[in-house]
Amino acid sequence: MFENNNVEVAFEALRKSIARWTDKSDRVETAIPELILARRNEPSEPVSIMYEPRVCMIAQGAKRVQLGDDAYVYDAHHFLVTSVDLPTFVQVIKASPEEPYLGLVLKIDQREISQLIVDSNLPPPRPQQSSRGMATGEVTLPLLTAFQRLIDLLDEPKDIPILAPIIQREIFYRLLVGDQGARLRQMASAGSQSQQIARAIYWLKSNFTRPLRIDDLAAQVNMSISTLHHHFRQVTAMSPLQYQKWLRLNEARRLMLTENKDATTAAFQVGYESPSQFSREYSRLFGAPPLRDVTNLRQMARTDAG
Repeated sequence: MFENNNVEVAFEALRKSIARWTDKSDRVETAIPELILARRNEPSEPVSIMYEPRVCMIAQGAKRVQLGDDAYVYDAHHFLVTSVDLPTFVQVIKASPEEPYLGLVLKIDQREISQLIVDSNLPPPRPQQSSRGMATGEVTLPLLTAFQRLIDLLDEPKDIPILAPIIQREIFYRLLVGDQGARLRQMASAGSQSQQIARAIYWLKSNFTRPLRIDDLAAQVNMSISTLHHHFRQVTAMSPLQYQKWLRLNEARRLMLTENKDATTAAFQVGYESPSQFSREYSRLFGAPPLRDVTNLRQMARTDAG
């Protein structure tokens, strides 16, 4: 175990770096394509977000991620890792103007994970085992310092193409040999049931407007219907139908909010045949009927802008 003062020194450096880069914007998509920096001066309401494969670190503050019935709370001493695309509700729960929430997101490259497993001779995960595609782990000093070196590269843009992939590879390696490494190895192992679920997720994302036939989806990923249901729920905390419903409702919300579609048009466009069913399921997910929800979102956006 590293001495606490070394970890705190590393955290202080990370806090200063993220604070400096987010001084003029709450969200910075950096010159390193996979790296995003974030800041918030107050707690937020839950926001519906698709968490892609990523590792999330917090230098200051805390966040809560709701996945199905599971809640994941993480802070400066715990990272969050996601190994597949997961529908979530996310909120910052600890932030203030004096001590703002300061965090970062690094997208995970599954191909790089697979190559690292081969290159480092890591033990394969146990067969026939699937688990949640999201977990929290303990932040270590090597992980902290690697992220700090990645952010430091932002001051040396000419070095990014050469050095950023090397540091990202180190970060992935630290994750693979850490307390959540088995989860990532499972998802990257060819033929594993977790990887089959990842394929099912990819199919659902590509075809969510089409009617869902579970037997067709099971055949797509070479699983029986019962096995698909069991392992899909293990990984995502929801059924394939619930996953499709989340995709449809969030796309409909986007269509109404950014393209000014009315609720009926949005419902038909994402695959619903019944506007009333769409309205019921929308209200259940977002807590308000479509028109009221979109109106509230627009008012919140105007308030934030002001």
